Amino acid sequence: MRTGMMALAAGLLVVVFLPVLPPVGLLMLLPVVGLMLLPFRSYPLAFCLFGFTWACVSAQWALNDRLPRQLDGETRWVEGRVVGLPQSSDGVVRFELADARSRHEKLPSLMRLAWYAGPPVNSGERWRLAVKLKRPGGLLNPDAFDYEAWLLAQRIGATGTVKDGQRLAEASWAWRDHIRQRLLEVDAQGRSGALAALVLGDGSGLSREDWQTLQDTGTVHLLVISGQHIGLLAAVMYLLVAGLARFGLWPLRWPWLPWACGLAFAAAVGYGLLAGFEVPVQRACVMVGLVLLWRLRLRHLGAWWPLLLAFNAVLLLDPLASLRPGFWLSFAAVAVLIFTFGSRLGAWRWWQTWTRAQWLIALGLCPVLLALNLPISLSGPLANLLAVPWVSFVVLPPALLGTALLPVPYVGEGLLWLAGGMIDALFRGLALIAGQWPAWIPAAVSWWVWTLGSLGALLLLLPRGVPMRPLGWPLLLMLVVPPRERLPERVADIWQLDVGQGLAILIRTRNHAVLYDAGPRFGDFDLGERVVLPALRKLGVEHLDLMLLSHADADHAGGALAVARRLPVAQVISGDPPGLPAALNAGTCDSGRQWQWDGVRFQLWQWSAAHDSNQRSCVLQIEANGERLLLTGDIDTHAEQVLLDSPLAVPTQWLQAPHHGSRSSSSMALLKTLQPQAVLISRGQGNSFGHPHPTVLARYRKQRLRIYDSAEHGAIHLQLGTFSAPWTMRQQRRFWRDPPASAR
Repeated sequence: MRTGMMALAAGLLVVVFLPVLPPVGLLMLLPVVGLMLLPFRSYPLAFCLFGFTWACVSAQWALNDRLPRQLDGETRWVEGRVVGLPQSSDGVVRFELADARSRHEKLPSLMRLAWYAGPPVNSGERWRLAVKLKRPGGLLNPDAFDYEAWLLAQRIGATGTVKDGQRLAEASWAWRDHIRQRLLEVDAQGRSGALAALVLGDGSGLSREDWQTLQDTGTVHLLVISGQHIGLLAAVMYLLVAGLARFGLWPLRWPWLPWACGLAFAAAVGYGLLAGFEVPVQRACVMVGLVLLWRLRLRHLGAWWPLLLAFNAVLLLDPLASLRPGFWLSFAAVAVLIFTFGSRLGAWRWWQTWTRAQWLIALGLCPVLLALNLPISLSGPLANLLAVPWVSFVVLPPALLGTALLPVPYVGEGLLWLAGGMIDALFRGLALIAGQWPAWIPAAVSWWVWTLGSLGALLLLLPRGVPMRPLGWPLLLMLVVPPRERLPERVADIWQLDVGQGLAILIRTRNHAVLYDAGPRFGDFDLGERVVLPALRKLGVEHLDLMLLSHADADHAGGALAVARRLPVAQVISGDPPGLPAALNAGTCDSGRQWQWDGVRFQLWQWSAAHDSNQRSCVLQIEANGERLLLTGDIDTHAEQVLLDSPLAVPTQWLQAPHHGSRSSSSMALLKTLQPQAVLISRGQGNSFGHPHPTVLARYRKQRLRIYDSAEHGAIHLQLGTFSAPWTMRQQRRFWRDPPASAR
């Protein structure tokens, strides 16, 4: 039976790695084949086919529920019901709309919307909204978070921006939102948002600094609901009934064991529903239920069997759960504990068990975090050693009890005030630890290095005395200091990152690195921190020899400060230094300056008579082995005309589209003089500026240029000096990603 369950799990997981889903005809045939195999006792293969079919069908349903292409970018009046817990921050209300209907068009069953400067929106309300609709999509960068996959896993078929709306009906059956509102109104010593995260799994009330602290210390799982809390509450309920029965305080006419198991499971499920029933909660509830069921029947239960059944149960309920990082982290953490503690013959003292569990989990999850492209907390073992018991035994009891007793005057609020103070003390301690050891973003490694590193972690989890166990340390060290292939001389490695409506281009030679622009920042939404810095780390950039900010506009220089704070930068220069933060200490663009690094030549240019920041953009020409790339910032046709009289007006194979392809740039004179073979466009999908302008695109096509657009292709990788075609992120096929328009 266990073999069949493992085969079922394998079938349910295969879909994650498919570039495209199988045709419908094949999906109809596979279950028939599986049924035919059953009489021949080929249970594993049959179960694998059943799991694979169900996962593919579920994925196809989710894809079919996406917004039709013809409605992408259109504004429609829709009616629907607000579900989940709406979030409000920086004047933006974000919420999910279910059962959306439009008069003339079929819409996805679930949409994620943003309303800038919108009114309060509560769960359970019905609204009529004017929404600019968008198909699910996101930024695509190397080894980065895949927002499009996350949307599919959440069954969100469209995103959109609300332009106007009116409430049609008040909230109904919105008990979670009602509890959240009560929690946010309570005086919790400034930590009401953290209380909502702990009790309801709603992290919208946590500040950006709080999130960074939790990430740096590896304690996110403690505040935004943990399966451990589910098990703890179930254990407390079970032990309470068992204790009452032992001391004769439990009614004799009620058998204590069934009641203990039933109440423990009810407590686990109740807390799970309160917390939103996400994947870690589902896993914990299933495992608690199986343990209690076996306990009720007085049978011995191994640890692996409940984990395997919980794994399959979660995937059968939602096969796309495997697209969420939390799914893998939740099950991997439990598997590491089972593996390490289940393979030991002797018992450890309680303090040895507790301390060793923390560093064993950190060790075992290291390859998993690397595979999921997540930061690795260096202080995680120490922080969790202190934070787990503090949250579980000091903060959680008054938080849950205070929430339950909120209707009782003073009592519930007093308990929550106490819990808030405990959480504040926790954050103060975690901030001290995070300040000393921030999270580490490791460089991406090849599959064979990751495999050897994972083998090393597995060896280190084995008990002492096992042969070859010490070999685990050098193998694991390969993940920390992986072998790297150095670029040859006279070659420049170019990455145009996908930063939406902005620009960020990384240029690397054999021994040097240059960042041309650092991505946009709009309010607290900093792409330099969220995209550019992690991408640099993943690409193995440990320091920048030069950060060149073309000019001071927020879409080009907004992320510069975040990058400079977390990465050593030898020099910063810009075409518009006065418009930049003083902390950057930016120098001026010295027009005509030339230098060489590793056989690659760089040259700067700037229009001395420029009138505005766009015209003052510092232009960079890169030449490697006779192949050229021209980075132009936001210059317009006037600056282009002057550029044509400079030494940079020579045949250039690659052109970064000036000003994102706006109508006021990319003059025909520029294109005819430079004679580029291809153009790189960096812009946001459906941006409000209309970039790139159809007239400019027509010019590019008239000149027969190959067009590489970040909104269509994601991040673009080019090796200058090899005269080869670039590689784009969209070439890495996944069944949930729309192909570029040119490939449809």
